[in-house]
Amino acid sequence: MRDLVRNVRLWFAPQQVREEGNTPDYRFSLANERTFLAWLRTALALIGGGFAVDQFLPDLRWGWRVGLALALLAAGVLCSLRAVNHWIRCERAMRRGEDLPASRFPALLSVVVALVAVAMVAVVLLGFAG
Repeated sequence: MRDLVRNVRLWFAPQQVREEGNTPDYRFSLANERTFLAWLRTALALIGGGFAVDQFLPDLRWGWRVGLALALLAAGVLCSLRAVNHWIRCERAMRRGEDLPASRFPALLSVVVALVAVAMVAVVLLGFAG
């Protein structure tokens, strides 16, 4: 828990990361940043999908529409927060010469997106109109 609080503080003060360990090869830092940006693009797509479900499926039953939209929005929020946390953790590990941190988040996100997709298939095939 203490490490999480420290990481959250580093989100807003990345210059403090430079105080740890040695400067890694810039290519690794840039690759870490590209990964961060890819996660942000994924988060934006999930958030956009949540709004699209809510706005463009008005005939869908309220519970289904809100449930699917909130699942996508929540996944987008988690994805964006996880992106910055993973970026800091990787940058610190590279500076310290440690192994990069492992994460279950990609698997969790994949399962959530798959469940929403299955629900959307059910909506399309069974026509859960309001």
